[in-house]
Amino acid sequence: MLKHFFSVATLSLAMVAMLVMTGCTQDPVDYEAKTQDPTLYHRTVKKLTDIIVYDIFSPPVASRVYAYPNIAAYEIMAQANPDYRSMVGQVTDLTPIPAPGDREISRELAALYAFTEVGHALIFSIDQMEAHQKSLIDEFRAMGVPAATIENSVEYAREVATHILEWSGGDNYKQTRTFPKYTVEAENPGRWTPTPPDYMDGIEPHWNDIRPFVIDSATQFIPPAPPAFSLDENSKFYQDMMEVYEVVNQLDDDQQEIAQFWDCNPYVVHHQGHVMFATKKITPGGHWIGIVYEACRTADADWATTIDAYARTSIALADGFISCWDEKYRSNLIRPETVINQHIDEEWRPLLQTPPFPEYTSGHSVISRSAAVTLTDVFGDNFAFVDSTEVEYGLTVRNYSSFMEASEEAAISRLYGGIHYMPAIDQGVKQGERVGNYVVAHLETKIREKPQEVSSSVENE
Repeated sequence: MLKHFFSVATLSLAMVAMLVMTGCTQDPVDYEAKTQDPTLYHRTVKKLTDIIVYDIFSPPVASRVYAYPNIAAYEIMAQANPDYRSMVGQVTDLTPIPAPGDREISRELAALYAFTEVGHALIFSIDQMEAHQKSLIDEFRAMGVPAATIENSVEYAREVATHILEWSGGDNYKQTRTFPKYTVEAENPGRWTPTPPDYMDGIEPHWNDIRPFVIDSATQFIPPAPPAFSLDENSKFYQDMMEVYEVVNQLDDDQQEIAQFWDCNPYVVHHQGHVMFATKKITPGGHWIGIVYEACRTADADWATTIDAYARTSIALADGFISCWDEKYRSNLIRPETVINQHIDEEWRPLLQTPPFPEYTSGHSVISRSAAVTLTDVFGDNFAFVDSTEVEYGLTVRNYSSFMEASEEAAISRLYGGIHYMPAIDQGVKQGERVGNYVVAHLETKIREKPQEVSSSVENE
């Protein structure tokens, strides 16, 4: 009897010990479910966006800053996900990332940390990114992820980040920092010249030297040349110029709202007496990265779909900027504000502040269409969403029935804003669609049937 009592007592103590241990140690399945919360990725991308705005990166440079971190995170996710394939062999010069080996890691923490490590190397405000990295570690620790797993994940993420950054070093970005600035051709009246209020130098005149991600080259989708500069009232150029002048002079409230919603000009400055101050604004690419968030939230996208959507969209944006900037400094066309002030009305001002680079083609038209084509491939056509990206910048929300509708509105906003002629808008949409269709056709991430072009309105070259 006594022997039985001690046996039961011993068993009871063992059970109590197990319960105590269970209470102190998080079930791996539980913490893995928590670490796969897409909100963690959305917040990390948003932190990068906030830093890009704070550091005032140009639209083309910002697109590069988005692309590499998202690719790093994607490759870590895809490496262990049978539903996704690596971008190696699909993205120019990308080689396989290191494997974690037999280390116990959290794929989610590794993806997030690799994103922040790559981003850290591409921004100026590194203290903000370091603070976010620390907060991520604290969150994963609070979820019950073992200390050794966290340490292994961070170590592995740094290895992947090093690999991605070495690859990024071959895209010619550093070399273009040393190239000469844009030279104004004063003897050519139809060429672009710096615009008010601060007459800034042309931004990124050598961006066509940056290595593309998926398109073959910066010159793959050259649009038709713009109408030749002419002050003949019967010429196409003069008529396009007068259209801008007249439309801006007769804008209704909705058109003004559309123009301001899609402004996305990080170079807006104001003068009050001798004081100059800038208005912090999101870049055009940053606006579409915000739309990725809206789409993922609307679709209740899981962890893998979320990373895939950000990575593919950021690549479409980056290649769109490379293609567009190649044309901008080839045609080098004068902005409406300059020619109207010189020859029509010296007091006229566009609704939006003219950005500091040539007119043709419209950058927002190009990159909005390339992003819309890509997002349509991810989430489907007629995907309705609410765009609240600009709320934190003092603007309202806007509703769209599809990504293509949003891209159409982004394009026409440039006419309402008074910063583009219609040919730059129309041809910009076509150029962006070609870029987007090419990215969709040549970058297959999710394992499925070969993706189809989302539009046949523009022949894929």
